[in-house]
Amino acid sequence: MDTYEKAVALWRRKQIRTDAELAEALNGHSVSFAYHSGNLENEHVTYNDTREIFDHDGVTSYTGDLRTLFEIRNAKDAYELFLLAFRDKRPLDEALVKAFQQRLTQNTYDTRRYQLGERPGEYKHHDYVTGKNEIGAAPEDVADEMGELLDELRDIPADRLLRAAAYYHVKFENIHPFADGNGRTGRLTMNYFLVMNDHPPVTIHQEDRKAYYAALEAWDERQALAPMESFLREQTAKTWEKQIARYEKLFDD
Repeated sequence: MDTYEKAVALWRRKQIRTDAELAEALNGHSVSFAYHSGNLENEHVTYNDTREIFDHDGVTSYTGDLRTLFEIRNAKDAYELFLLAFRDKRPLDEALVKAFQQRLTQNTYDTRRYQLGERPGEYKHHDYVTGKNEIGAAPEDVADEMGELLDELRDIPADRLLRAAAYYHVKFENIHPFADGNGRTGRLTMNYFLVMNDHPPVTIHQEDRKAYYAALEAWDERQALAPMESFLREQTAKTWEKQIARYEKLFDD
């Protein structure tokens, strides 16, 4: 059994059914995920600031820009929605995806986007693209493409969950459905899909951003899914390796 398989087995052994149990299982992980996900696109997001906001709802001696502070605080709000949605067993549908994006981007849209009518929690109204290949669906196609993508996630076999998560993530980023916050929203909603299907969530570590973006580009350029699936497998193992080691030490002793 490799580290990834151990991570899945350890997660399922917890038999998480309630939001309180999920919060306990994610103790520490929620801060790490928020930090790494935020830092991937904003290098001013720090672990210490993220930890302070999650633990104390504020920071001390902060000298950075307000947008970064809002982004970190928004990550905490989105995490709280994550727990509530799990409690209520909400399906990952368009309404929930928009709700996550709204939490993650409230008070962070720049003046230009706002003047163009873009709003947190709404699909993009204008043509925003991403990556070196300028990938992104036309605004008028976003709703149909997102609806189709989310429909494809239904009734996935347990042994195909990671592949389905990889597919969801590359397709989501390829559609680029929002005017801002697509990366953070895509990563968070992918984890919601995993957790709802009794699979451990994954932190995409900021130090591995080069491999992450390469996996996204592999899909954009040639519809290759294996690089992202392999990357997520490695990142899942990395996310939970310390907890696995503690568990094994406890039972070895």
